[in-house]
Amino acid sequence: MQLQNMLKVPVGWARTEGPKHDIVLSTRVRLARNLANLPFPGRSTERALKASLDAFLAASRKAPELSGSAVVRMDDLDDVDRLLLVERHLVSPALAENPTERGVLVAGGDSLSLMLNEEDHLRLAALRPGLCLDEAHVSARSTERSLAKSLDFAFRKDWGYLTACPTNLGTAMRVSCLVHLPGLALAGVIERLFENLSRLGLLVRGLYGEGTKVLGDFYQISNANALGRTESEIVTAVGKAVGQVADREAESRAKLASGRGRLRVEDLVHRSAGVLQNARILSFEEASHHLSYLRMGHALGWKLPGSLAQANELGVITQPGHIQMRAGRELSPTDRDAARAALIRERLAEA
Repeated sequence: MQLQNMLKVPVGWARTEGPKHDIVLSTRVRLARNLANLPFPGRSTERALKASLDAFLAASRKAPELSGSAVVRMDDLDDVDRLLLVERHLVSPALAENPTERGVLVAGGDSLSLMLNEEDHLRLAALRPGLCLDEAHVSARSTERSLAKSLDFAFRKDWGYLTACPTNLGTAMRVSCLVHLPGLALAGVIERLFENLSRLGLLVRGLYGEGTKVLGDFYQISNANALGRTESEIVTAVGKAVGQVADREAESRAKLASGRGRLRVEDLVHRSAGVLQNARILSFEEASHHLSYLRMGHALGWKLPGSLAQANELGVITQPGHIQMRAGRELSPTDRDAARAALIRERLAEA
């Protein structure tokens, strides 16, 4: 798989498609599985990791859902390649940091991915733009069933699927949505919202998942536990909660854009547009901040440079790995920031 070619392919989760896509960028349904006859990756030898990797690659060739999938062995990649995969949400930071006898399969563009030998032997993820939980769930389960015809997954009647982390026991399913919540942040109610979600058994994380920083008011909302509920119950619970969050965000945006605070919001949005159109140096954190406001302005239907789709795309291709892959070499932080600013100016000038 030529990772350079990925720069030409729009990221599936950043497409402006699907229900509530102006607020819910993407939906992911992930299933964790471990092989019954091998120790978890964290306790495995390189020989055992290789056996697991080989078993999954052999099984994938028999799964119709994975026909034509791209296979990437992490230890064949350099640091920039691995960073690009993290930024595309195809692998986790943990997998990128420990590449030996680890890999990822990518199918359907990037709508289906299989991380191999991360915390568990398999992390299978189906990704869709917008709030499309049922569609992602069907895709993930269909692929898992195909693999299970060739593989023996670790399972107990009392605990369900056995996983390295106790919170994934049971269905071993994590349902998550990537949401954009600048309206609730500006209204000052975001922390209270997160407290309410926690009481409902949901987690809120940063852009790249567990332990990562929040950038540009983008958050991942997911179920906290997988034990004690069926897959359908988890999908329904997360879908209902995220739908309600999206409705609250839409109400907050409308209120901010029409009330006495409209001038303040207009200033934030147009000031961000001005920075993006003229800056010569932009860190990814600063670019994310300004792209967040530009994206909200487009979602509100305001006349601004670019479009909602362009704001989504820029949020992806201005990440450090993408900038360096585009340049064809590793760059210093200053050179990355200069290249990022130039790319944003160029794309917004095209609109």
